[in-house]
Amino acid sequence: MERELADHLESLHADAYGWALHCCAGDFSRAEEVLQNAYLKLASGRSRPAGASSFKTWWFGVIRYTAHEEFRRLRYRESLLGKLWLQISGDFQDPRPSPSHQAELDEQTLQLRAALAQLPTRQAEVLHLVFYQDLTLSEAAVVMKVGLGSVRQHYERGKARLRSLLQTSDSDHENLLR
Repeated sequence: MERELADHLESLHADAYGWALHCCAGDFSRAEEVLQNAYLKLASGRSRPAGASSFKTWWFGVIRYTAHEEFRRLRYRESLLGKLWLQISGDFQDPRPSPSHQAELDEQTLQLRAALAQLPTRQAEVLHLVFYQDLTLSEAAVVMKVGLGSVRQHYERGKARLRSLLQTSDSDHENLLR
């Protein structure tokens, strides 16, 4: 089994590197790092082919997901370094909103949560996965274990229903202020 896996990986290495390079927007060093981390995931047992798709499809998915993880880590590190640099240079401004703005944000959050609670379960799930978990619709379909068409339909219906609920809430709020 291990020999067969090694042979698969060896035969796909050039294609895998090309895919990693594509996922890293042409950055050679990042692509090498992503591919190495993907190999480490496989070697440590954190990722194993399930047999649901071809080995190449599965392997390219692991590489894509690893590249996405690396991009998020890089973006997080850059944001921390940027904040530190601004603090050191004296240009740092407190990112917290003013108390009045925070109260407005809290009220909007409560309205959004109340509107989300009124949505059917599937619509609320897909909106949560897409907006809060930053998944694509196809990734949300895999997580929810439903078809992509079904997820698209729940997504569109959920957005439309949420929009109408929030507009109704805004008009109710304006009527209270009059």
